[in-house]
Formats: sequence, structure tokens, C-alpha cells
Amino acid sequence: MRALDVILKKRSGEILSHEEIRFMVRGYVDGTIPEYQVSAFLMAVFFSGMTSEETGHLTREMIASGDTIDLSSLPGPFVDKHSTGGVGDKVSLILAPMVAACGVRVPMMSGRSLGHTGGTLDKLESIPGYSTALSPGRFAEIIGTCGFAMTGQSERIVPADRQLYALRDVTGTVESVPLITGSILSKKFAEGADALVFDVKTGPGAFMKNYDEAKRLAESLVSTGRSLGKQIVAVLTRMDYPLGAKVGNFLEVEESLALIGCPAAVDRVPADKRSAGLREVTLRLGAWMLLAAGAEADLAAAEERCGQTLLDGSAWERMRRNIELQGGDINALEEALGTMRAPVSAEIVAGSSGYLSAVDAYRVGMAAVYLGAGRGTAGDDVYPDVGFDVLRGPGDAVTQGEPLARAWGHTRDDVDRAVETYLSGVSIVSEPVERESSLIIEELSTL
Repeated sequence: MRALDVILKKRSGEILSHEEIRFMVRGYVDGTIPEYQVSAFLMAVFFSGMTSEETGHLTREMIASGDTIDLSSLPGPFVDKHSTGGVGDKVSLILAPMVAACGVRVPMMSGRSLGHTGGTLDKLESIPGYSTALSPGRFAEIIGTCGFAMTGQSERIVPADRQLYALRDVTGTVESVPLITGSILSKKFAEGADALVFDVKTGPGAFMKNYDEAKRLAESLVSTGRSLGKQIVAVLTRMDYPLGAKVGNFLEVEESLALIGCPAAVDRVPADKRSAGLREVTLRLGAWMLLAAGAEADLAAAEERCGQTLLDGSAWERMRRNIELQGGDINALEEALGTMRAPVSAEIVAGSSGYLSAVDAYRVGMAAVYLGAGRGTAGDDVYPDVGFDVLRGPGDAVTQGEPLARAWGHTRDDVDRAVETYLSGVSIVSEPVERESSLIIEELSTL
């Protein structure tokens, strides 16, 4: 078999066999197929696409390229959630302990911030002492103890994805739906998940800004999961404006802890109506996870069960135990609530009176990057104590000079640039604006 023949076949729009896909993936990982030919292969896939069966073969071979996490010593099923990325998206911090409190085990392999979107690992590591660098054995041990664990991708897990993603990034093939699907599913199934629930975001603050593109990705995830014999749910949600009331790393931890009932956070972090959308999305994703695990048969009942864990303290108890198991200092965490803030702050005020019609999530995300909450490149450092308190959102009536948000940063130049960028995404109109009643657009499922 020759790489050139596989490239030409896919360039012509033909369907590749499992053997041909295995040949390309393994050849790239072991160095027998040169990078320039793999680049041509990726471009052929970008333009010709892949069937769900082909994408399933690609996913299998990417998983087989490295180690997988063995959770067979624990009773399952194991269900994870993945978000395609957004601004203010701290859902995982609430969702994992909430679902674990319902008796479903959650192995969660998360990522770091890149570009305008935040990263779950950076948020967790803003908790004093918290470590996301877990060995496979420790990962399984923590899941067995508290029902969930949060870790990053090691070099030995799905090395094909790491290599292919780096190549896609420099060859203009990142946005390929089958390549995105294979990348996401390979990492998630390598971590031991039996079923997956996806939060596929669309809007200015999402990677898939166009609804049709987001829908295609959701359909690809579901159909490919079906070809792999896995239970998959994809929930399309809006990412027009920041999710929740805070954007940053520790700021988002605070909002999450308040929602799951941490007593110290409830006392120190004021309740905010902007957390309602965050709660809605979290409860719906959690409910689907219970259905995927077979823990509930009815979506409404599953949502109610998830919500109860936020009220009765059981979600917080799971989170508290997880923080301890992953090296976090509970006392230091509680002392930092409401006080871990960068030294330079500024209010972002309305330039006119009227009604907020937009707070562009992409602009807010980039403003957070300028403060140091996110990364411009993969090697950039992030700060735990910077970000925004979002005080007003779309649909709110505002008066000239009224604070719309508060920024926290380490230098005046950083803060000034962030304020300017935030304001560039704000639109105020004279007539009342009707805000979308729900952030959930559509749901697709193999259940």
C-alpha cells in the first residue's frame, strides 16, 4: 500500500477502507509516512469529507495509537461531557460533582484555554494546590472514591491526535468536521467513557459560529458514535454572550462553587440572575448524562434529580472530596473566595442609556486573554486572579455611566486594553430587546 494511492483515492471523493486509514495513521505516528504526505491527506479529507463509518475507523486508529485508561476495576457505566468551547463556560466544574452525586461515574479529560475560549484545567488549577496531572492509576482511584476525576491528556494518550492536530493547525485543516470528530471522540473514549454528552456551542463566542456548521458537527459526533456502538448525545447551545456572571479562572470557580452550594461561596459570592443560563445548560447536560448511564428514563425527572444535588449539599460534598483527593487546600480555597483578585481594576460603563442588545462573547473572551485569563499561544502562562464580573447582559435596561462589568488585571495597560475590547462588543439600542428564553437550541441523541 502506498500513501500516494490513499491520498489520490480520498482526493477523488472515494470511501477509504479501515486498512487504508490504519495505514495512514500508523505510518504518521511511526514516522514511515512523511509529514508532507500526511498534510496532503488531511487536505483531501478537508475537501472530500468522510462518511461516519470512515470517521469511526479514523477514531479507532487514533485511540489505538497510544495508551488507554483502564477503568475495568470499577463498576460502570462511565459517562463524560465535552464542550466545543466558549466564554464563561464553567459547566464542567458544576456538572461532574452533580452527576457523581447522582451515582454516575464521570471520567473527565479536559483541556486548557486557547484563543478566546477558557480551559477547564486552568480554572481547576486556580484552586490552591489542585493538581490535574494524574497518572492513569490515580485517575481511576479518585473516580472510585468520589465518583469523578479531572485530568489532562498525557503524552501517551492518543499521540496520533496530538500529532495530527499540530499538523492541522499549520495546514488550514482545523475546521474539518470529520477530523474534529475523530479528535474529540478518540480522546474521550481513550479515557474510558462508555457514553458521551456533547455541548456543541454556536454563536460569536464559539468556534463553530455558524449554526449550520455546528449542526453538522453535532450530527457527525452522533452518527460516528453510533458507528462505534457508543451512546452519544449532542446538545446545541447558544454562545452569543458570556455564560454566567463571571469570566476568568478563579472567578469562574467562585460562581461554580456558589451554584453547587459550597457554604463559604454562597456567603461570599452574591447570587446573580446571569447564572440562570449556566444553571439551565448544566442541568440539561447532566440530565442527559443520567439517561445515557441508564440511571433515569425520563429527562424531566433526571433534571429534577440533578437540581436536588445542588440544593441538598451532595454535589458540594463530592466536589469538596475531589478537591482534597487532587491535592487542593480547602481552607486556602475558602479564604480566597471573594478576595483572589488582581491588583488593578476598572469599571466598564455604558456610553449611553437604553437597552443592551449585545455583549459579544468573542470580544469578551479576547478581552480576558489580554488580562491573562487565556492564551494567545499554547505556551502562554495564565493568571488565576484576572477576569470580569459581568454585571449587565443582553435585554437589560442601562443608563449612561452605569457599570456593565468590572475588570481585574495586573497592569493598567492590560486593563485599559481589555476594557476597550469589551466595549467594542457592547451594543446599546433605544428600544427594549427580547432576550432568548433558552440557551438550548436543539438536541440529538442515539439513546
